[in-house]
Amino acid sequence: MTGSRVQVVSISSLKGGVGKTSVTLGLASAALAAEIPTLVIDLDPHADATTGLSVNASGQQDVGQMLRYPRKADLASQVVPSGWIEQFSAARKGTQPAILDVAAGSAYSGIYDRPDLSRRDLRRLSAVLAGLERQERTISSKPRYELVLIDCPPSLNGLTRIAWTASSRVLLVAEPGLFSVAGTERTLRAIELFRHEFAPGLSAAGIVANRVRPASAEHTYRLNEMSTMFGSLLLSPTIAEQSNWQQIQGAARAIHHWPGDAAKTAAASFDELLKKVLDGGQHRRRG
Repeated sequence: MTGSRVQVVSISSLKGGVGKTSVTLGLASAALAAEIPTLVIDLDPHADATTGLSVNASGQQDVGQMLRYPRKADLASQVVPSGWIEQFSAARKGTQPAILDVAAGSAYSGIYDRPDLSRRDLRRLSAVLAGLERQERTISSKPRYELVLIDCPPSLNGLTRIAWTASSRVLLVAEPGLFSVAGTERTLRAIELFRHEFAPGLSAAGIVANRVRPASAEHTYRLNEMSTMFGSLLLSPTIAEQSNWQQIQGAARAIHHWPGDAAKTAAASFDELLKKVLDGGQHRRRG
């Protein structure tokens, strides 16, 4: 799947509580607003992305069940449309139907979140996506999805490694705090080691600084530190802390359809970040 025109991006952090799922949802919202056919794979056993994307599954297999028998999995028939599509329908100008599908997460996938997976186990999600790619080639020369976002657990156990094996790039999420910055540095080293051993095509898509408080001297200091440490990998704009994120996600609403100036600013930031992620992937393929 990583060799096709579809960009497969894992959203990762080895430290919990930095808003990784919020960034995944923000990018999904931006993709839907830009009319980019997108699939979100919720690989976190907590399945918060599934909830935030307003998914109502009716008998479909979740990600964990598909990972169990990956070569038999029919991903195309198991994905569920996000409830956000209805929110965007009135504002859409395109003639093609909006596509934001979700491979639902569940606690069942946790059976693979262990550190002792074999190479064959690491390829489970790759096999699921390969089946989707084969089906798309028989239907049309153009893939149905242009972007796949994988919401990973906040660890480097089995599920994150399964996601990285299936991905072309990893987008890291960090807060401008001491422990998060140190965790991001460790994650970059882990990506490099994993690339050499298991996934030679893998690279870092960049680092998103999330939950930034512009008035905080500590955050300003840490952002300068991150810029020095990570250089061009630190993406701009940063995402400002938004006090009502939990309210937005609890209501299963897209950031692009939440009222208020703060939400509009955040939506514009995610639009710009998505463009950089997509442009980075296209540049990498051309290179």
